[in-house]
Amino acid sequence: MMKTSRLTVLLHLSLLSSIGIFLFFIPIEIQGKSSILVDHISQFFIHDLRSFSLTFLLCLIIYNLIHEVIKGSYKTSLTHQVLFFIKIIGFLLSILYLTNTAPHWLMEKDMLPFLFEKLAFSVGILIPIGALALTFLIGFGLMEFVGVFLEPFMRPLFRTPGASAIDAVASFVGSYSIGLLITDRVYQKGQYSLREATIIATGFSTVSATFMIIVAKTLDLMNHWNFFFWSCLVITFIVTSITAYLPPITQLDNQSNREEDLLSQQGNYWQRAITTAKNHYQQSPRWYQMVYINLKDGLAMSATVAPAILAIGLIGLLISKHTPLFDWVGILLKPALWITGFDITQYAGELATGLAEMFLPALLVKDGAMEIRYITSIVSISSILFLSGSIPCILATKIPISFLHLIMIWFWRTFFSIILASLSFRLGVYLGWI
Repeated sequence: MMKTSRLTVLLHLSLLSSIGIFLFFIPIEIQGKSSILVDHISQFFIHDLRSFSLTFLLCLIIYNLIHEVIKGSYKTSLTHQVLFFIKIIGFLLSILYLTNTAPHWLMEKDMLPFLFEKLAFSVGILIPIGALALTFLIGFGLMEFVGVFLEPFMRPLFRTPGASAIDAVASFVGSYSIGLLITDRVYQKGQYSLREATIIATGFSTVSATFMIIVAKTLDLMNHWNFFFWSCLVITFIVTSITAYLPPITQLDNQSNREEDLLSQQGNYWQRAITTAKNHYQQSPRWYQMVYINLKDGLAMSATVAPAILAIGLIGLLISKHTPLFDWVGILLKPALWITGFDITQYAGELATGLAEMFLPALLVKDGAMEIRYITSIVSISSILFLSGSIPCILATKIPISFLHLIMIWFWRTFFSIILASLSFRLGVYLGWI
């Protein structure tokens, strides 16, 4: 491959990467709604081209299932067999919903309609669109360039490379599915170790800022939006920093194909950033090849995630409605609620339902006192992992994180989020911010 001049790298980095920044990070207002362009495009397909998008997604799921049967890839491990079965169940549920032939109790608005319209369909369309746009964000050296400057902060705080900050921002302003798509692509290239990929996937891939508004509205916190937003952001990343130094994450392999730690390289930050971006650019395929690769990965993830959200999400909702399982899980959270000093230990079961669906706790405590509503709002976002969305997305990636490890990480995140949220609430009251 021809060597690329420093000027060419700078031009491509500034021009092409700025397209990625615009697509993912710059909110624009269209028809009265302010959001990032990737979200606007996906919403256009979901609402204006609904019939086409539904047909496309269903065909994609069917193709994926047939492809797995022909290749026999579902036989490779127990995890693949379980995921294959889950995808079949999810596909059947989507057919029942779209043909309106599901039992009445499944068609209640907080069951299949919620899971399909708000989660499975939206995420299923968003992922391939985000995958296309992803080329401009990670294909021309932006992550490597930014990573040099952020390495001194990301490494000691989160035990991850500086470039992982891109994943965090993409998740927060866009979607956890987009953040996971970035993480998965970088992991497959060998640039993240298993431990680093796990920290990023379970610590940065939170729901988007737009969904935070829904939580705040449900819990009547919009009058304190700024305090809620920034305290949620800070607490989420403090908890990520804590869990990065706890098992099971500390027990994971930390080998990667990444070059030597950027901190040990000679030269100033600017020179190292340009050199790193230049090396990445020279080693990357052409842009149209990257578009094809990212789109292919996005379609495969979409075909897995959409039915998994339906199947796993429905199981979680049924368990929370008709069994005491989450009340039992909530017992493990009672010590954290006791530490807060508030009389809220009776809400342990409600907070535990966040494992099934991150929005459930908000629905269950919306009539509670201010302190439990605020703590619940923070925990819903900061716990990150839930069965109706992020967990199926993570399991659909090539990152070999076990389901048991995800549950353990969810517990740690929820436990520490409760404590930190209570401290934040007391600070907000003291300063008159809430």
